[in-house]
Amino acid sequence: MNTDLDLPPVGLGTMGLDGDEGAAAVETALRAGYRHFDTAQVYENEATVGAGLAAALDGGGGDRDAVTVATKTWIDRLAPEDVRPSTEASLDRLGLDAVDLLYVHRPKGGYDPAGTLAAFDALVDDGLAGHVGVSNFDLDELDEAIDLLDAPLAAHQTEYHPLFRRPALREHAVDHGYPLVAYSPLAGGRVREVDAVRAVATKHDATPEAVSIAWLTGKEGVVTVPKASSEAHLRANLPAADLDLEPEDEARIDAVEREAELFPE
Repeated sequence: MNTDLDLPPVGLGTMGLDGDEGAAAVETALRAGYRHFDTAQVYENEATVGAGLAAALDGGGGDRDAVTVATKTWIDRLAPEDVRPSTEASLDRLGLDAVDLLYVHRPKGGYDPAGTLAAFDALVDDGLAGHVGVSNFDLDELDEAIDLLDAPLAAHQTEYHPLFRRPALREHAVDHGYPLVAYSPLAGGRVREVDAVRAVATKHDATPEAVSIAWLTGKEGVVTVPKASSEAHLRANLPAADLDLEPEDEARIDAVEREAELFPE
């Protein structure tokens, strides 16, 4: 790997987690063994995530140094002069001195490749961010970011599930030594409707959700961040990466032709 960021196969996506229930879900996740937590400014729940993490860490539920906390800078705060103050505001909401992974959420709005990425590099230099990632980039934008960043590109987060696959993005991640972080791995619950996923789940006496997670994490260079709020789902998703799919299972899901992108540009 070109980056020293070591992400576990399964982390927690937090979009939609909010309030006391959301904080409780984050606390439960950390106590259950999750070590990667993904949020974003536009989710408007950084304070919720921070509260859940603090409750678990203060109660002896984990070691902060072993936890990767990621957030994403929204498109209206990507102008070079806005990056630092918006990050400081995120840190205040999260209750952290530094965020482990800071993403450009989308290359839109105020995104100026040279200026924005230089501002992100400065945050790493000054200890406010541990690593720089990007999200929802295409291949040309990824190459440009790699060329412009001083720090190694630490991750690319993109929608990826049985109904929306972009193998070229995964290949780029492998070739350049950074992880592809697959969001919405359960396709908003639609994996339950996919015949190929259901068939593989039946074969392995598993749930379609577990199969979808295992299908993703079985691919070189891919980790994923399924969202869950209930303790049952949190505990079910975490070990799903240990489900051993056979090559024919993976090929069966790879061959799904139906496409459903949940978060188009």
